[in-house]
Amino acid sequence: MSLALKTPPTGTVARTLGDAHRRLADLCEVLAVRVAEPGTDVGRAGVTAAELASDPAVLEAFVDAEAARIQDRYSVAPRRDVAASRALHDYAWSVALLMSGPWYLERRVPRIRPEDLRLDLASAMFTLTPGTDFACLPDDSAAELPGPLTVPHEETLRTELRRAVADHMAPLLAAIGPLVRRGPRALWGMVADDLVSGIWYLGRILGREGDAVRAATELLPSGVAPYPGGADFRYLTTRDGQRHPTRTRAGCCMYYTIRPDEACATCPRTCDAERLRRLEG
Repeated sequence: MSLALKTPPTGTVARTLGDAHRRLADLCEVLAVRVAEPGTDVGRAGVTAAELASDPAVLEAFVDAEAARIQDRYSVAPRRDVAASRALHDYAWSVALLMSGPWYLERRVPRIRPEDLRLDLASAMFTLTPGTDFACLPDDSAAELPGPLTVPHEETLRTELRRAVADHMAPLLAAIGPLVRRGPRALWGMVADDLVSGIWYLGRILGREGDAVRAATELLPSGVAPYPGGADFRYLTTRDGQRHPTRTRAGCCMYYTIRPDEACATCPRTCDAERLRRLEG
C-alpha cells in the first residue's frame, strides 16, 4: 500500500519528522506549510491551534480572515457560518495531510500538538515546528531512535493516525461549533472527509490513485469513533469504459454557497450525471 519512500533517520526524531514534512510539502503544491528547523525560534507570528481553541478573539479573527479571502477571491460576502466552515475545512485538510502524508509515504505517524503549528491569518500559511512524537512499525529504521512509539502492525498504525488527527482537532471543533452552526456529528464528518480527501489527493498527484483509494478505505472502512462514516468510495464509468473513483462528502464544506454552479465534485448536491459530465470534459 505504501510508496516505499521511507528514508533512514537523520539523527533525531524532530529532524526525521521535519525531513518527512519537507518532502511532503515539496510534493503537494497546495499544502501551504513552512517547516522550521529543529530548535529554531519561529517567534509569535500567527496563531496556534491551541489559541484558536482557547481564545474567542483569536477564533473570531480566524473567521474574519477567511471571510476577507472569500470576498477578495470571489467578490462574495459570505455568511458568518460559511466563512467559519471554509476556514475549518482548510485547516482540517492541511492538518490531516500533515499527519496522513508521512503515514502514506513512509509508514510513520507524527503527532502534531496544537502548539506546534502556527497559522498566519493573512496569508493562510502554516509554520510547523517538528515534534518528537511519532509511531512506526518494528522494521522501520527510525524505531532505533529514542522516542518513537513502535506498534506491532499496520492496523495499529492506522489506529494511531486516526487518534492523532482526532486529538488535534477535538478542541478546535468544540470551540468553532457555534460559529459553524453544526453539531459534533457533522463536524467530525468534515474531518473524516478531509482526512480521506488528503490521501486521495496525494495518490492522484503521484499517479497512484488506486493505491490511495485502497489506503484511505483501509484507514476508514466504516464509521470509527469519532468519525461517523467511512471512506465510502464507489466508481463511475465514463463512455470510454474507464472507471473513476468518487465519493460523497459527509460534512459540507459550504463552497456551493459561494459558487452555486460550481459545487464540489464530491458534494451531496452534485449528482452522478454531473460528475460524469465533468470527467468526460
